[in-house]
Amino acid sequence: MLAPEDIPVKLESGLIEVDAPGGKLPAYLAYPAAATLPLPGVVVVQELWGVDEHIEDIAGRIAAAGYAALAPDLYARGGERPPALARERLAAVRRFVDAFGPSVFRDPLAREAALARKPADERRPLSESFTLLSVVRGESDALVDLVAAAASHLRGGPSRGERVGAVGFCMGGDLVGLLAVTDPGLAAAAAFYGTPPPADRLATLSASFEGFYGGPDKDPRVTSTVPAFEKAAREAGRRVECHIYRDAPHAFMNDTRPSYHVAAARDAWARMLGLFARELAQGR
Repeated sequence: MLAPEDIPVKLESGLIEVDAPGGKLPAYLAYPAAATLPLPGVVVVQELWGVDEHIEDIAGRIAAAGYAALAPDLYARGGERPPALARERLAAVRRFVDAFGPSVFRDPLAREAALARKPADERRPLSESFTLLSVVRGESDALVDLVAAAASHLRGGPSRGERVGAVGFCMGGDLVGLLAVTDPGLAAAAAFYGTPPPADRLATLSASFEGFYGGPDKDPRVTSTVPAFEKAAREAGRRVECHIYRDAPHAFMNDTRPSYHVAAARDAWARMLGLFARELAQGR
C-alpha cells in the first residue's frame, strides 16, 4: 500500500470536520498539493471496516488523479467512534473474517463456532464489534445522510462551483446507490459490489451510475440483483452501466485482503476514472 508521501503526485491530506446530522463528523480529505482549489470532488464511502488505511489510500489515489477526495468516517457521528468500532478493533474483525470466511459475518452459528476457537480474551471484543456492526448496517438512512453531508461539504468548500461525484465499496456501494437516488446534485456515482438502489426509486436517479460486481457464482448475494436493476434502469431511460467480472469475488478492489483480484481491479479502476473524467472534470 502506498502512503500519501509515496504517491507520485504530492498531496495535501489530513483529517477535517464536516457538519453533519448528530454533530461534527471527522473525514479524511486529500487533493493535489500543487493544484488550486476548487477542484471537482469525489466522496469516498467506506467499506464495513470503516475509514482505514485502505480507504485513505483509495482517496489518495483519486486525489492524485486531480480531484478533491473526501472520505467521511461514518462510525464517528458526533466526533468519535464507539470503542467497539475503533480502527484496531475493526482490523481484528477483518482479520477474523479473512481467516474463517465471510460466512462468519452473516451466519451466527458459523460465527459462534469460529469464535469458540479463539482465546477468551479475543472472543469478547470480537463479539461486541460484530454486534455493533450489525446494528450500524441497519441504519442505512442515517448513513446516507452522513454521506450527503460530506457531498455538501465538498460543494461548499474544496469543490465550490465544481461537480461532485461519489464512489463506495461494499456497504459504501450500497450507500452510494442510495445517495444517487437521493441527492439531485450528484453528477456521478460509482458503486463497487454494493446492492443497487431499488427500481422504484430510479425516477430520482439523475447521476450517471456505474456499478462494478464480482461473478454471479463468486458474489451471488449482490450480483444476482444486478440484471433486474439494469433492466429497470434501461426502461426508465437512466444512465446506468454495470460491469460483472466473472472470475472476481466480492471485495476484489481491496488489495489488503485475500479477495483482491488484480485484473478486475485494474479494469474497474480505469472505468471509474473515465466516469469521473467525463462527468466531473469535463475538460477542466
